[in-house]
Amino acid sequence: MLKRLKSVSMMLFLMGASTGAAYAVSNPGTDDVKITQQSSTCTGVVVDATGETVIGASVVVKGTTNGTITGIDGDFSLNNVKKGDIIQISFVGYQTVEIPWNGQPLNVTLQDDTQTLQEVVVTALGVKREKKALGYAMQEVKGDALLNARETNLANALTGKVSGVQIIRSSNGPGGSSKIQLRGSNSVTGLNQPLIVVDGVPMDNFLAQQEGASKDIFNPGQDMGNGLSDINPEDIESMSVLKGASAAALYGSRAGNGVILITTKSGKESKGLGITISGSVSAETIFMKPEMQKSFGQGYDGAFNNEETRSWGEEIAGQEITKWDGSRSKMAYYDNIDNYFRTGTNLTESIAFSQQYGKTGIYASVNRMDDHSKIPGADISRTNMMLRGTSTFGKDDRWTLDAKVQYILSDAKNRPVNGDGSNFLTMYKFPVSLDIRDFSAATDENGDMLWFGTSSARNPYWSQKYALSNDVRNRFLLNGSLKYKFTDWLNAEIKAGSDMYYTEETNKLYGGSPTSKTGSYAFSEKKFFENNFSFLISANKDNIFGNWGGAASFGGNLMERKSTGIRSDSGELVVKNLFSLNNGKNKPTVNDSYSHKKMNSLYGTAQINYNGWLFLDGTFRNDWTSTLSKNNRSFFYPSVSASWVISDMINKHGKGMPEWFTYAKARISYAEVGNDMDPYQLYNTYSIGSDPNGNKTTTISGTLYNTDVKNELISSWEAGAEIRFFNNRLGLDFTWYKSNAKNQLLDLPMNSLSGYTGRKINAGNIQNSGIEIMLNATPVQSNDFNWDLQFNFSTNKNKILELADGVEKYQLGPNLDNMRVYAVVGGNYGEIWGSKFARVEDESSPYYGQLITTKEGRPTAKSGDIEKIGDQQATCLLGLTNTFSYKGWTLSFLVDARIGGEIFSATNHTMQKSGTAKITAPGGKRENIIVEGVYMDDNGNYTPNTTPITQQQYWEAVTTSSGNLGIGEANLYDATNVRLRNLSLNYTFPKSMLAKTPFQQVKLGVSCNNVWMISSHMRGVDPESVFATYTNATGFEAYSAPTSRTFLFNVTLGF
Repeated sequence: MLKRLKSVSMMLFLMGASTGAAYAVSNPGTDDVKITQQSSTCTGVVVDATGETVIGASVVVKGTTNGTITGIDGDFSLNNVKKGDIIQISFVGYQTVEIPWNGQPLNVTLQDDTQTLQEVVVTALGVKREKKALGYAMQEVKGDALLNARETNLANALTGKVSGVQIIRSSNGPGGSSKIQLRGSNSVTGLNQPLIVVDGVPMDNFLAQQEGASKDIFNPGQDMGNGLSDINPEDIESMSVLKGASAAALYGSRAGNGVILITTKSGKESKGLGITISGSVSAETIFMKPEMQKSFGQGYDGAFNNEETRSWGEEIAGQEITKWDGSRSKMAYYDNIDNYFRTGTNLTESIAFSQQYGKTGIYASVNRMDDHSKIPGADISRTNMMLRGTSTFGKDDRWTLDAKVQYILSDAKNRPVNGDGSNFLTMYKFPVSLDIRDFSAATDENGDMLWFGTSSARNPYWSQKYALSNDVRNRFLLNGSLKYKFTDWLNAEIKAGSDMYYTEETNKLYGGSPTSKTGSYAFSEKKFFENNFSFLISANKDNIFGNWGGAASFGGNLMERKSTGIRSDSGELVVKNLFSLNNGKNKPTVNDSYSHKKMNSLYGTAQINYNGWLFLDGTFRNDWTSTLSKNNRSFFYPSVSASWVISDMINKHGKGMPEWFTYAKARISYAEVGNDMDPYQLYNTYSIGSDPNGNKTTTISGTLYNTDVKNELISSWEAGAEIRFFNNRLGLDFTWYKSNAKNQLLDLPMNSLSGYTGRKINAGNIQNSGIEIMLNATPVQSNDFNWDLQFNFSTNKNKILELADGVEKYQLGPNLDNMRVYAVVGGNYGEIWGSKFARVEDESSPYYGQLITTKEGRPTAKSGDIEKIGDQQATCLLGLTNTFSYKGWTLSFLVDARIGGEIFSATNHTMQKSGTAKITAPGGKRENIIVEGVYMDDNGNYTPNTTPITQQQYWEAVTTSSGNLGIGEANLYDATNVRLRNLSLNYTFPKSMLAKTPFQQVKLGVSCNNVWMISSHMRGVDPESVFATYTNATGFEAYSAPTSRTFLFNVTLGF
């Protein structure tokens, strides 16, 4: 209705403005009779992409003053039109359409002009500004674009849509976590995640790990998801990505890794009841799985053994064997991954209400998601309810009240366990001639775990039934604001918001497994809240004097964050499977946690603009944080930027731009932001515990804390340009940036004789530099058909310029057995270090560079310390979105790519060790091989190797010669991958078909995520399957679940 009222107003204005033009045409003296004889009347109807009539659209004969506007039904009648004339149809907010007229009626569909619609964007502190006035790069993604992928985790919906954004995701399905990185990593100890702000209120985007789990490869526990996944994508109006320091400077100490602003929907006037009902159902199948050999069965050294857990046995040829349970059968290959995993299902229903009642807008929604993962036993449900009201009142509508409450209930059962306890690890090692379904009963006649041989691994079916977990999170997001407009250029606003959640987690391990005879029980809970109270006084005047205008604002914020947690573990139970903390054989272990932090802030902005084409901005923020000492807790963060709209300057000087050149702008900025520190890192404190006899003990941290540490400080330069051609049908946005993150908060190693293992200091300098390119184009634009494309490109170099004195490298993330990920001075952030093959290093030797084998012909590992073998950093990121529209049909697909960088795969390693990997049986055979290399003879001379060895001998040497992960170099892979990420087809029924129905809108859609892996190098393991998202060591993959492909059908009904 608002659009319709706007159209009617525009029509009335144009009718009034056109009176003089009509009088001019009636002047005598021209050959009117001749014109009438050669001309006819062009008629037609103009609608938008949804089928709604467009009122007041301009319809003119191109190159003339002969024109009219569409009426209340979108119809028009234009006289004096000759065949061959070009009819030009235009309206504010839509792309202009030009159609040759040959006497036919014109049925015109106008498409949204995204360039025009995005001229006003949401910036820091929720302030809306003209995009042309910004002196820094930012990208806005509309809610409709986020819904194309139908991702259950909102973070994943950004993939490929924003330049400079990398999404690091787990393979654990809808309940798994995803980490967002903007323009590389700025901290060696922080998580490098952007601040998430929802409707002006910061939101905790936690990356949660199971309580009580370690962070190493052996026991990382469960991936508990991330906070952003709690947001319902259908409630999103837009997301603004503030990638650089200048864009995010007003958030100061919280903006070191950028900011993502989320604006949720508010009440708007709608035709009909204003009710929208939507639903979707999807099927989840396996997209990629590790490549398995199918030719050799259970056994060792080429011989069958029904107790063996590896696949180094004899060739599968249908021979009769005695199985693990004594039964007889013919040996065959079983695809146990396909046999174990199921087809997952996801059902999502949503109902939303949006309406305007006078000066009050109401938006309400309820969303329910039920996901049954492809991983048996893993289920998650989420209920999301939101209510938002906005109202203007008082004299001259000077007051504006906006309030929102959002409640999320998340209930997850049996999230997948990562690391050595993973069911996936069991599946990847499982002999290929054994059928995993033989163990689906889970327990034997004694009630113990049904399994074979002497393996300590768990039966996956037993784990899904008897190693149970459940976590429930109740979350509230609250915010309210009251704004008063003193004049048309001065206003003040106060705002309050809160993010609070309570999580309960239970773990029940039944007795009867190799690791627990009677079972165990654990319970944990966590409470969290963050409150923010702020004020903002703003002034904005376009014409202060002459052509000069300006704006200014001043505000402040009080932030308080607090979290508490407790975990109790019974240990081994006395009475089998009686799950009570009081039933433990020993006293239950109890661990609690507490964190409390405050930050006070003042900030301000000032903008000057000249004649609408030159804009100068300055901002400041000062933070006072409770986590630092009195002398260091105050930090000042300034920014300056400039925007020069060259095209507007030329046009306003009367020179005019060429018709094909629409828009040109240049920008530059400088800013400083920070990374704040977690509480309790100034003083050493004692922790209270107990010894085995129950006596109280106290222990002190191994880190020597430092009262003189400061915040990390990031300074950044940015420059860019934006140009558009052919009436916005082609646009290019280019950005160059360089940032330096200093005062890194490091734990510097110390001599253990001091009584400490490390000390906290500020040191180091991390540099990020790169370019970003955004290209928008409309190659084809016609009455019925449009083709739009968006291309995003970014490249970032993440260099370590310095660390502390005497420190050349710093470990990122946990220990990964004999592998490490380091930040190395002079190198890149995230170098992968591991063992290498032993090679001849004497450059004068004729065998220089060749592998060194044993006398028996087996490859060997280089002795000594581990070395750099790779780099987890991508060279560049690409995203290409194509959208084709024909009448009510819309076809869209996204291709995205990560080019460069490496990743180590522990999955491939363990499959090679177990003989299940396809590479262990090249071409389905296991012929002996001769390793091309040399060995050192008894005289100390290198001699070419001529000794054949079996495939088993080769791969056992590769996978066991250096630690549990073997020779790291052997399983380091190029992480480059190119995929067709998403494909969707939607149909919106035209208004004419719905005229006699109760519907205002009917939309049907089908889509597929992870459609096609165009290029990958990891032998069936998805390069996106990182070991964990809560660490900066992302160049490591370990026993990840096969990634998913989803097929989805959705329907939207508007009443």
